[in-house]
Amino acid sequence: MATYEYDEAGVMAAYFLITFLALVLVPLTISSVTKTSGKKVTEGCQCTPCVEQRKELSRLETGTLLNPKISRKTYFLLGGWSLFAFVCYRVSLLKVENKLYNPFEILGIQTSTTEKDIKSHFKQLSKLYHPDKVKVTANLTIEAIQERFVEITKAYKSLTDERIKENWIKYNHPDGPQSTTMGIALPKWIVEGKNRIWVLAAYGLVFGGALPALVGRWWFGSRQKTKDGINALSAAAFFKSIKEESSVEEVVSALGKAYKWELPIAKAKSSAELDQLEKTIEEKLGAKWTEVRKLAKDYDGELHESRRKALVLLYAHLLRLDIKDFGLKKEQKELLLQTPTLLNALLNVSVARTWLLPSLAIMRLYASFTQALPPNASERLRFAQLPGLSPDDIEKVAPKAKDMSDVLFSLEEKEDPRVGDVKKAMEKWSHVDIVSASFKVIGERIVTPSSIIYLLVKLRISPPGAAPSEKKELSVEETKRAVRNEEEADEKFLTSRLDAEELSPSQTDGARVAHAPFWPGTKKPSWWIVLADDKSNRVVVPPMKITDIPYSRPGDDRDYRSYKIQFQGPPNTGLFTWKVYVVSDTFVGEEATTDITLKIEDLPSAEDQPTEDEISDPDEDTLAGQMAAMRGGTVKKHRVEEESDDESSTDDDKKDSSDSDSDSD
Repeated sequence: MATYEYDEAGVMAAYFLITFLALVLVPLTISSVTKTSGKKVTEGCQCTPCVEQRKELSRLETGTLLNPKISRKTYFLLGGWSLFAFVCYRVSLLKVENKLYNPFEILGIQTSTTEKDIKSHFKQLSKLYHPDKVKVTANLTIEAIQERFVEITKAYKSLTDERIKENWIKYNHPDGPQSTTMGIALPKWIVEGKNRIWVLAAYGLVFGGALPALVGRWWFGSRQKTKDGINALSAAAFFKSIKEESSVEEVVSALGKAYKWELPIAKAKSSAELDQLEKTIEEKLGAKWTEVRKLAKDYDGELHESRRKALVLLYAHLLRLDIKDFGLKKEQKELLLQTPTLLNALLNVSVARTWLLPSLAIMRLYASFTQALPPNASERLRFAQLPGLSPDDIEKVAPKAKDMSDVLFSLEEKEDPRVGDVKKAMEKWSHVDIVSASFKVIGERIVTPSSIIYLLVKLRISPPGAAPSEKKELSVEETKRAVRNEEEADEKFLTSRLDAEELSPSQTDGARVAHAPFWPGTKKPSWWIVLADDKSNRVVVPPMKITDIPYSRPGDDRDYRSYKIQFQGPPNTGLFTWKVYVVSDTFVGEEATTDITLKIEDLPSAEDQPTEDEISDPDEDTLAGQMAAMRGGTVKKHRVEEESDDESSTDDDKKDSSDSDSDSD
């Protein structure tokens, strides 16, 4: 029969706690060490403002030597490992009794000792440990003396008495089978009667209070959030505010409405510097700022303080206004880091309605916040994205510049010290080129109604001022081989499950960081591919967010990367003229477009389909046909010759008929 024993010495409970702590702490520690010791971002823009920005971000993340910044996870790991070390130390001090019965060990003899020697050794031990021979002391009681002598006697009989020896061999105990004891890794004080009220109170507090509160907080908190991670009321405001023809100002005001629920009430207090910032913004923007404030108001005509504060801080960033108050600067950073989540939710609302203009406005707003430039910035104002150039410097430095190369040339002429940083920024500038855009149907030459179509877009980055890619002069055979290889690569990519073609080792540039000295974080350049119908202001298929476009490499046959979007074609035949947009979320004005045509045709009938011989035989008047004719192969006759033969035969018939008429006359 099994009996249960509680862990009075605390040994099993300690081992259980050590195991539990190891299972939790080891994975967390490995993930933390891997994250902190990962590859540092060194690729990307190396201009002075960007390098200083990354150093400042690193300092804010890690802190200083005197004031290190330790996260909650680090505190948890430190506390966990401290507890782990303490428990291990306590376990090392515990003495664990050996439960395995060994008479040789008790008697202190070798297992090879003969029975005669065992009897002799027992007599010696009896003289030493017999209760009549041992004196009782303060540390050695009469019970301990008797217990030790009984143990020696049992060990002796286990080796000499046949019945006791059999019990020891079969049941590992001289007294025969013993009851099975099972230890429970709980200290005895937990189940003692005097502590049951406290134990029940602890159980009730954990399972009746803390656990339901935790589950309720998660449940009701998740109900207040959408799948995009914003407040449900913010999503509702987006849905009501965005219109089919919404301008950038309307998009910004819709974004500002969300801060009524996204910005905590405690942070929505006004200040003197905030009021001064609003006055400066109103002076610079004039009617545009008035329109944004008007559109951001509630239905009761009041502008919520949190919305006002958020819009002021966002426009202060867009206009590159300095903020002296540390608290306002911290709030501005938090707002900016939150804008991508809100803009993504706003974009989903617009795309769900297939509206093109507001979708493009939202996408372009990403880049405006990244580069700290006002929405709808002019062509010349976009030059202020270059390092060291403010909007006021553009007219002074390069009044006639038409592109960034002209700005660089003007700076070089004036021997401006900012030339070095401008060159570094332009070397990694993400100016995207559309190599080609086409529609493909796997295994078909024509596109039929309701077929599964792939939009295949090939892109590469060509920084401003970079040498254009020069195509090599290829022979006919080399051209055919290149075309065949490209078609095979496209076919392999289309049949794969990937949305973006795998990069070759030469195309992998590592972790790139975009030029964004005003963004409060590292920014990896990304783009959207949008297939749209300009005439009807509609997005044909949902946009795809892409990244890691390779830089152009003159001389390489395939210095681009392919991306695909799958969609179902229209159910009716016709010619559809659409446009492909590639919009950057990092650089203002850096987007590419190209017109594309989709022709939907019905399947040809069997009579209209050419035979295999007609397809394979070359025309007589082509180079391939002449070479085939010289080898004695078959060629297709030119249709003009057949028509000329028909015309000549018709003329002969007319001549014969005229002769017969004259004879009859």
